[in-house]
This record gives sequence, structure tokens and C-alpha cells, in this order.
Amino acid sequence: MNTNITDKIKYIGVDDRTLDLFESQYIIPNGVSYNSYVIEDEKTTIMDTVDKRAVKEWLENLEKVLGDTKPEYLVVSHLEPDHSAGIEIIADKYPNIKIVLSERAANMLPQFLDKDLSEKLIVVKEGDSLELGTHKLNFVMAPMVHWPEVMFTYEETEKVLFSADGFGKFGALDTDEDWACEARRYYFNIVGKYGTQVQLVLKKAAGLDIQKICPLHGPILTENLGYYINKYDIWSSYTPEDKGVLIAYNSIHGNTKKAVERLEEMLKENGVEKVVASDLSRDDMAEVIEDAFRYDRMIIATPTYDAGLFPTTEKFLRHLKHKNYQNRKVGIIENGSWAPMAGKLVKELLSEMKDITIYEPIVTIKTSMKDATIEQMEKLAKEVAE
Repeated sequence: MNTNITDKIKYIGVDDRTLDLFESQYIIPNGVSYNSYVIEDEKTTIMDTVDKRAVKEWLENLEKVLGDTKPEYLVVSHLEPDHSAGIEIIADKYPNIKIVLSERAANMLPQFLDKDLSEKLIVVKEGDSLELGTHKLNFVMAPMVHWPEVMFTYEETEKVLFSADGFGKFGALDTDEDWACEARRYYFNIVGKYGTQVQLVLKKAAGLDIQKICPLHGPILTENLGYYINKYDIWSSYTPEDKGVLIAYNSIHGNTKKAVERLEEMLKENGVEKVVASDLSRDDMAEVIEDAFRYDRMIIATPTYDAGLFPTTEKFLRHLKHKNYQNRKVGIIENGSWAPMAGKLVKELLSEMKDITIYEPIVTIKTSMKDATIEQMEKLAKEVAE
């Protein structure tokens, strides 16, 4: 796929619809794109390479754009293997090329290569620039968004931000789907832990006149950029994006699920317009993580299992902790036939997270709903709805 970003900036990336799991854990039903770009100028520059799965097609795209031109520079924004598999190939193909990267990337580079390319490296730091002719690259360090060596590059002539994995999303470029949903799932599962670092980069970006954003995954953003930047500001500040309630549940024999269905009705009767119920054993965990961050309230409904937490409930909560879940209100419903323990254990895990308010008391189901249980659930629903 060859697309002009501008007259002089060309897209040479590749769609991959053969990969089932991104980073061997995230379901990608519509595949993913590996984005790479060429800036044509007196000193023609390649912006990043691609995954080894896509190198052959990427090289074909590159050669179509370059023709007989020998590129002067390869800029490396991010060393993760889905963006760096072509570095050594390019170094062999164009012996005089220089590789532009951050100091941390230069230190890490030997881990990803079989050859010593140290003589080809140009190490840049915050505020450094590179003249290509009519284009000028300015380098913005973005450590831990989401690796320590990451840098953004701002091309000031055409006002294009090359944002590494920032502003990326799942899905091949020929997929017709809402940007926010898959970008949100991508953000919270890939970058979400590093909200503080994203906020720092957004502050730097606020001083730039950005007309286009070129990420390493997903579509090039060319219109209404304030919308996308605002989303990143909300997500990275851990601010709830929407008012609503996520009910994340497990149900071994169906009794907890029945309680969740009844609770959904109660919440809607009390005026909660958006209620999302997700089965932690069956639904895409990454999507449930996305919804946990999207909404301002959550209810965990789970059985006790082997005197502990049901495995996928524990997995979900540990994922939330790892991704820095915070600033939310959470209710708890536990189920147990003889010694309910789930509520206590959920509460302990939530206490390890920042600024979590827990609705009290914990609702306890002993095997199946009874009148007393329903009364507790009604109180919870009213409190959550306030």
C-alpha cells in the first residue's frame, strides 16, 4: 500500500491480517498495520521499519518510492521488534545510510542486531534537529511511551508529528471501524501504565503546530486533531471518559450471572443509562480492561473458588493494578456456598490501587439470590446510581 501523506512524505507501511494475537496476548480480529514513511528531500529519510512478518512487502514499497535514490537517514523512533526488523537489512542495502536514534536506543540496539552498526549511528537528544533540505526534523524524547528509548519526531515544514506508538490503534488500515474503540483498547493495554509519561509528552506537543499525526500503528490522523489529543489527555490522566457502570463478573454454574442480570435491571431502573456486563471467562479481557478505564464506576461480581478468587477475576484485577487503574468507584458482589471469601480478597486487591472508593457493604450471595440478597443489591444499585 502506497499513500501520500503529503507531496513529499510517503507511506510505505504494510497491513498484516495474518497475526491473531498482538504481542501474543491481544486479539486483533482486523489485524494490524506496521507503519513506515519516507520523506523525500535533498537528504531522503526513512521513518522506521516494520515487523519481520512484513519486511518483504515493505521493501517493495520502499523501492517503489525511492527508485534510484539512496536514502541519507533512517530514523528509529522505537526499537520494539514490530518496528525494527528492517534496520539491519537497510544498513546492508544502503551502506552509507546513517541511523538516527535516541541515546537509550543506541545503547539497546545491539540487543536487536547481529551486526555492529555503531559507526552508522547519529545519537540525538531532546531539542536536537536535523536538516533534510526543505524539511527539518525536531526530536522529542518520549521515554516510557511505552519503552524507555522512544522518541517522537516533528517535521516542522509540513507540521507532521511522527508519534511512535502514540496515537496508534489495532486494525489494518483498510478496516472501516471507529477509531476510538480500538485506539482505547490499544492505549490502555499497551501504553496505559505510563500515563504520567504520556502527560509529559502531551505538554511538549502542545507547543507544536501539528497538522498531521503519523503513528506506527493505525491510520494517519489528518483532521480534527484536537479530538484525538483530547482522548489521550483523558486516558493518560486516568480520568473517567464516560459516565456508566461496568459489571465484570464470573459465574461457575450461572447463579452469579443471574444476579448480574438482575443488577443490570436495578441500575437502569435507578437511572443509570449505560451499563456494560462482561463475562471475565468468555469476553476479551483487553476489552474489559478498556471499559474499566472508560467508565467511572465498576462492580465486581465473582464466586469464591478454592477458598480464594476465581482465576479470571484475579487475572482481571491484577491486570488493572498493572495498568495503573485508579480514581474510580467500585462495588463488590461475592458468591460462596459455605465460606464466601471473594469479597474480602477483591477488596484487598483494590486497596493496592490508587484512589479507589469501595461501595459498602459487600453484597454476599450464598449460592443463589434470596430476598435478603435482592434487598442488598437494591441498596447497592441505588448507591451506585447516585
